[in-house]
Amino acid sequence: MLETAYKIWIDNLDDGELKNELLSIKDKPEEINDRFYRSLSFGTAGLRGIIGAGTNRMNIYTVSQATQGLSDYLNSISDKPSVAIGYDCRHKSVEFSNTAACVFAANGIKVYLYPRLCPTPMVSFAVRYLKCNSGVMVTASHNQSKYNGYKAYDSNGCQFGVTQSEEIAKYAAKYDLFNDIKKADFEKSLKSGLIEYIGTDLYEAYYKAVLDSSMSDNTYDYSNIKVIYTPLHGAGNIPVREILKRSGVNNVTVVPSQEKPDGDFPTLIYPNPEFPEAFDCAKETAKTSPADILLATDPDSDRVGVAVNVNGEYKLISGNSMGVLLLEYLLSRKTATNTLPKNPIAVKTIVSTDLCYKVCADYGCELREVLTGFKYIGGVVKELEDIGEASRYIMGFEESYGYLIGTYVRDKDAVVTSMLICEMVCYYKQQGKTLLDVLTDIYKRHGYYYDLQNSTYLEGEDGMLKIESIMDNLRNNPLESIGGVKIVKRDDYKMSQTVNLSDNKTAEIRLPKSNVIAHHLADGSKVTIRPSGTEPKIKMYISAVADNMETAQKQAKTLLESFKKQVM
Repeated sequence: MLETAYKIWIDNLDDGELKNELLSIKDKPEEINDRFYRSLSFGTAGLRGIIGAGTNRMNIYTVSQATQGLSDYLNSISDKPSVAIGYDCRHKSVEFSNTAACVFAANGIKVYLYPRLCPTPMVSFAVRYLKCNSGVMVTASHNQSKYNGYKAYDSNGCQFGVTQSEEIAKYAAKYDLFNDIKKADFEKSLKSGLIEYIGTDLYEAYYKAVLDSSMSDNTYDYSNIKVIYTPLHGAGNIPVREILKRSGVNNVTVVPSQEKPDGDFPTLIYPNPEFPEAFDCAKETAKTSPADILLATDPDSDRVGVAVNVNGEYKLISGNSMGVLLLEYLLSRKTATNTLPKNPIAVKTIVSTDLCYKVCADYGCELREVLTGFKYIGGVVKELEDIGEASRYIMGFEESYGYLIGTYVRDKDAVVTSMLICEMVCYYKQQGKTLLDVLTDIYKRHGYYYDLQNSTYLEGEDGMLKIESIMDNLRNNPLESIGGVKIVKRDDYKMSQTVNLSDNKTAEIRLPKSNVIAHHLADGSKVTIRPSGTEPKIKMYISAVADNMETAQKQAKTLLESFKKQVM
């Protein structure tokens, strides 16, 4: 079967680069297997994979097939559908976005195309601003340079849900990769108006929406802060710098070696602000030009990380800690300025820190938990909007450095978050505090929470089977303790069931099914495990709380090592 698929591709490829790739592995069965053992499926995160030849790769053929499936779906729900398309700095991003535009155009679907690379949230914004039926962002977010991807959005600017994604995948599966897919000529479609470049009015509308989320006033002295910013070779360079300038943050130094877009990410192994190494070049810049903070956005500028200057040493703030800081800042400032809405709501994912519950309780704010994936946070915003109560939304976040303040998009946005982080730095500096000082104040009020995330990469078919085996074994042979600490409650989101182990009573989890298992321990710690939805890895989340940070860190690290030994 694999040999047949391999031969079909060799016989049908027009792309010389892809054909040469396949010819170079003709005597390497493992390489052939990796490219053809499965097809990239259109899931709730769209497509994501290694760039190259084969059904299990990102190429113009798999992109075309997915786009044809999406076209059929859109034509089934609308007489005159339209779609917005954007792309980031990755290899083949322009080619893939233009390919998608041509397939949409051939199917009679109006395309609004960004004329240059843009952040992911700007596609979500374009869908809403232009009243499109869908949107596509060509990106692999923070993955390594060999990856690219295809995020798809519904008419609300949210990534498609499970039911919609399954329907689109069924449409796509009907098409032969090489013969059945419609594709228009790009230049002719531009002339006819079926493809249209997005204009400056949309950029201005987006910037205005971001600035409307600011809590700043004339008491903020931005001349007192300095920022070093790196876009990590990605799409954030222009919009982040522009929004900081417009908000009054003028003392911004951009890391020279990481300023320009580059799909090779030559200064990085992983272009991911979650990793301390992503700040190495910024730290070098800081040696000659010290700053209050180092700010880094990922390639599609939907995630942002920060390192704070503490006596010349730059300390990274975790995604969980930044979520807590933003929540405290927004709630406290809105309270102080009498702008906190009645019955405010914040949102976090199930793997994000429970410290948020304590912060929300201080201000009478409801905290809602959703599954991992920003479409679920966007879904809460939509629910509020549908009942005319969108103003109740304060913010949403996930521990993997994704945040959304404001209701103008339905995905995480590093542009607005960068602005608000700089606001916080300015606001607290005027009180003689760093962000880490503020975080310590929160710990003193509510306990020292330490949240740890660990990922194990398991690539290829064997890796996928290993991940499935780990989850199945945990489900069929549940643990009684972790690291010698008794498990008192277990949440199985795939089975939609919570089990209280003290009396074996069960309760329903009222969230969509997801392959996640959370273990609640007798000492208040929590250990959660799930496969990644976008990368070949399994992720473990450890949360510990104690009366000092040293003890909390020790507990979390001990639990992680014990858990890995028990399940891996």
